[in-house]
Amino acid sequence: MNTSRTQIVATIGPSTKTSERIRALVGAGLDVARINMSWGSQEEDVGFIRDVRSAAEAAQRRVPIVIDLMGPRAQEKDGHHFAGGTEIITDKDREDIRWGADQGVEYFALSYVGGPEDIEVCRRAITEAGSTAKIIAKIEREAALSRAPDIIAAADAVMVARGDLGNEVPLEQIPFIQFELVQRAKEARTPVIVATEMLSSMTEHETPARADVTDVALAVLMGADAVMLSNETAVGKYPIEAVAMMERILREAELRGIHTTRNPL
Repeated sequence: MNTSRTQIVATIGPSTKTSERIRALVGAGLDVARINMSWGSQEEDVGFIRDVRSAAEAAQRRVPIVIDLMGPRAQEKDGHHFAGGTEIITDKDREDIRWGADQGVEYFALSYVGGPEDIEVCRRAITEAGSTAKIIAKIEREAALSRAPDIIAAADAVMVARGDLGNEVPLEQIPFIQFELVQRAKEARTPVIVATEMLSSMTEHETPARADVTDVALAVLMGADAVMLSNETAVGKYPIEAVAMMERILREAELRGIHTTRNPL
């Protein structure tokens, strides 16, 4: 399969929980599998990991697994947000790190990073769990923006998590924050993922909105190393089609854009 150089991260969830669908995701262009620890159970997630490993072996491809830690999330009627005044690594996160270490996962995504010290706390927890997994720092707080260079330097990869970030800064600033973070990461040669609502229209529709197609393509032209699907593959009606469409957009954008070096996960 002639795949894009820009990687596709896709979230495994209720819409993709069978081994057949996970194999189809890998066949459609999935490069990295994300498991969101804010939902589901460890027992169910063990099956997801087993099926991803099996599908990757059958396809003779490397498919790293990312455990996305819940962090200090506060759930309210209007959604969720950062619960300030508490530790970045919660007791649940530590338990999930130990569990993920036992599963041999390649990455932990750290939610609500405020500075490089948070990454070091997470790294110690990973080491204590007997793992050498790498850390993806999720930049989704306004407080992290001024410390972005230090965060990028301390992390193994960074994620521009536009969902929660959009709750902290004016929405019209998001495209420019994304551009700056991608450029900073490229300069540091740190892999950077652009995430949240990239093909959100495909959660309900088989054909994406034109604006979504443009969004994915622009992320490539900015130099993103990976782009991520969340609800589109976790709970959406067309998860396989979403990955296949994203792969088509990535390849087209790479053909037409400036050829830059990618830093894969």
